[in-house]
Amino acid sequence: MSTILPLKVVSFTLNGRRVELTDPSPNTSLNEWIRSQYGLSGTKRMCGEGGCGCCVVSATKTDLLSNEQVTLAINSCLCPLYSINGWSITTVEGIGSSKKGFHPVQKRIAEYNGTQCGYCTPGMVMSMYSLLQKIPEPTKQIVEDNFDGNICRCTGYRPILDAMNPLQLIQMN
Repeated sequence: MSTILPLKVVSFTLNGRRVELTDPSPNTSLNEWIRSQYGLSGTKRMCGEGGCGCCVVSATKTDLLSNEQVTLAINSCLCPLYSINGWSITTVEGIGSSKKGFHPVQKRIAEYNGTQCGYCTPGMVMSMYSLLQKIPEPTKQIVEDNFDGNICRCTGYRPILDAMNPLQLIQMN
């Protein structure tokens, strides 16, 4: 039986910047690596099991069946760093900030008070951002279903779902 070894060099883009890592540890998750980078603490870590969604980032990669680029919301705590070779990763800092301006999803979640403690917010934002990359005009049901991997303990979800009203988000873009 042969052993599959991780790549010696992993290259990807992070928030539009090219990154090359030599011999990344097979024990390092994408989440651990992102959080170790200066200024990228928006991607949170809580459960470490992919159940809470606070670690969600947007990943764009080539689909092996269709050979087309697809964008997915992924739990960075479950994603080994060595597995993202050739991918494009976007964190909450990569879509907007107070310095460069906020993305419409970030604006709406703040305007609708969907950020009570703020811990789950980056994951919620990135889940919605990724959904809009895949389905630019989702229905309310698709939006609601999209958050099934995100847990919020503070707001009760109503302000978050109100903020993510698909018709109003589309008009903001």
